[in-house]
Amino acid sequence: MPNVVLRLVALLSVCLFAPVQAHTPDAPPLRVMTFNVRYPNPDDGANVWERRRALFAQTVAAANPDILGTQELFATQGADVVRALPGYSWFGRDRRGGHADEHMGIFYRRDRLTLIRHGDYWLSDTPAVVGSMAWGATLPRMVNWGIFETRGARRQRFVLFDTHFAHRDEDDGARERSAALLLTKLAPIAGKLPIVLTGDMNATPDSAAYRLLAGRLTDAWIASPVRVGPDRTFHDFTGMADRRIDYIFVRGFTPLRAEVRTDHSGKLYPSDHFPVVADLRFAAPYHK
Repeated sequence: MPNVVLRLVALLSVCLFAPVQAHTPDAPPLRVMTFNVRYPNPDDGANVWERRRALFAQTVAAANPDILGTQELFATQGADVVRALPGYSWFGRDRRGGHADEHMGIFYRRDRLTLIRHGDYWLSDTPAVVGSMAWGATLPRMVNWGIFETRGARRQRFVLFDTHFAHRDEDDGARERSAALLLTKLAPIAGKLPIVLTGDMNATPDSAAYRLLAGRLTDAWIASPVRVGPDRTFHDFTGMADRRIDYIFVRGFTPLRAEVRTDHSGKLYPSDHFPVVADLRFAAPYHK
């Protein structure tokens, strides 16, 4: 009997005084958005930026992304968005290396993400040359990127790349070369970190550029078990989209939900593109 009592006392001591291993919850899903803003063209008539900027900010606020990759963004538009949504910051040079032309501006919520490092390069044979062009493209095309870390108990790092490929019908070759160059730049910048690629690729899913990207990365819209809205994104301010050219591609994430938002106020739309939103779960924990 005494031996039984001793064993019970020992067992209770282990249970009472053993260190408690606290469970650290997984990082919450990351909400990503890509949105071609449509530059502030004074010839857009009823769709000039001054008429739609409030609706644009409302659309972003309703989607509530942690991070947003934009295309065609002018600095004045970026300032308007941050003024309306002060919880966000944005960064990026324009396609000519300054701040007077179109940017691939990346916006992020400061309460959710910390920007660790950022940079850019051009889609050409000389990527480090600011404003460089190649492969028949008539305008400089570039990639803006940032390394981010989530805030909170379970911190995760990832890299977001944001781009806008050549736009003309005859630019298929330039878009394919742009996709190939972008893929070669992933490892030197991201290493093994999870990757998000946002952008207006001006390339439909049957194109060579799309096949290259989808061969190495996951199309979040296709992979999401839940999809909301139309798959096509370019509608030219009509609300009737006729092609799918805006994408969120990922590596190291599991897509949970994807949505193409069609926010509008009567006949007024925030842009001539519908934005794409995706909720992404980190596939594996990040260790420093």
